[in-house]
Amino acid sequence: MFNRLITALALAVNLLSVFAVQAAPQNIRAQYDVSMNGAPVGVMQDVFEIRDGRYQIVSETHATGVFALIQRRPARVTSSGEVNRAGLRPQTFEATRGNSDARRTRADFDWTANMLTLTHDGRSETVALPSGAQDRLSVLYQFLFVAPEQLRDLKFTMTNGRKLDQYRYTIGPDTALDTPMGRLAVVHMVKQHAAGDTATEIWLARDHAMLPVKMRIIEDDGSRYEQVIVKLDMPQAGQP
Repeated sequence: MFNRLITALALAVNLLSVFAVQAAPQNIRAQYDVSMNGAPVGVMQDVFEIRDGRYQIVSETHATGVFALIQRRPARVTSSGEVNRAGLRPQTFEATRGNSDARRTRADFDWTANMLTLTHDGRSETVALPSGAQDRLSVLYQFLFVAPEQLRDLKFTMTNGRKLDQYRYTIGPDTALDTPMGRLAVVHMVKQHAAGDTATEIWLARDHAMLPVKMRIIEDDGSRYEQVIVKLDMPQAGQP
């Protein structure tokens, strides 16, 4: 009797996990305005797709104003991999800026061997791959699969193609945010960091599947970067 109960509970948990993945948006197209120290510097276009148990994310940032004279080609970041009960499981991450190989980074996730290969600055290195690790693009869309109670004290490992770091986020005080899309109910996530480290805040839209609608990064020199959503196309699960 006890064994049957355990089996039934395990099946129920698995089904809930499957339903959570199926309920997540399968296609997202979002546009963000990017600013540095309050001045506009670019427009970011994100495309997120899930198909046949796999995902792909492409993010391109086009410089604007005087920065367009310096950065003529868009900065491009991609992430692809599998979708499982826990959400996104990256396999390949790439980031490119300009034509120089020295400005390209890549991360290859080997989940069989639990190893991560980082390629940057013309060299490669392999490090141990922790369970649940994300890349700096996939982690933003992993929020679509995170249960609300996990947000109160969220810990994860993330790579930018150069290194692998541990992150911890807790919920901040804000409950609403004014954006070009209107006033949005949000969950405000704040990165826990030591003095002198980069400070990061992320605002997740409650009515848009916990998609990040604003991000703020403050470097140790005081430089402030922000991206704020201006357009969103996100059909609900089951819609074309």
